[in-house]
Amino acid sequence: MSITPNHARANGIEVKDLCFNWRHGAAVLQSCSLNVPKGEFWMLLGTNGSGKSTLLRLLAGLLPAQSGEIKTSPHLGFVFQNPDHQLVMPTVGADVAFGLVEERLSPNQVRVRVEEALTAVNLLNLQRRPIYALSGGQKQRIAIAGAIARQCEVLLLDEPTALLDPDTQLDLVAQVRRLVKSRGLTALWVTHRLDELDFCDGAFLLEQGRVVDQGEPTRLKQRLMQDQD
Repeated sequence: MSITPNHARANGIEVKDLCFNWRHGAAVLQSCSLNVPKGEFWMLLGTNGSGKSTLLRLLAGLLPAQSGEIKTSPHLGFVFQNPDHQLVMPTVGADVAFGLVEERLSPNQVRVRVEEALTAVNLLNLQRRPIYALSGGQKQRIAIAGAIARQCEVLLLDEPTALLDPDTQLDLVAQVRRLVKSRGLTALWVTHRLDELDFCDGAFLLEQGRVVDQGEPTRLKQRLMQDQD
């Protein structure tokens, strides 16, 4: 399997014939292929066990694929379902700055990056707030701010609203859409909530490790609602 940096491509994410199976287990992804246009916000839907989260982890380089091809930017940001799994520092500002350690920036450059990222998610006023004092929605926005501070070009989000109440859920998805459009990001968001489709540019439907439908989110939403009846 090859992962190729994506420089000025028409697609922000390209996946071709990607395969993955757990050792001594059934195949999770089987010749999975999809393209996310550069600068667009797409969602990935499917039932539990269809391979959504596994695909996202392969894109992020967190898992090795057995075969296939991934072409994307090397500047990736990943947001987990539970933000407590990735927020590691005691305060908001320190956590956003944590991912910049390897870039050897000056203290002033770090400060500028952190303030810019927190401003982008409307949380600059919480820079000194302890992480434990944040709500679930605020924690997810801090995780996104960390990716923005690292100047990611592609944002991968694995059911980031799964632990949020309905109002906070829609606020977060709207926030990500604004960031995609204002900053020229490419985003792929895993979800099982059909109302979130109202915010994306397109969607993929994954079944048994393959993309079986894709395109206009309203049409996919109608298809899935009919399947639930």
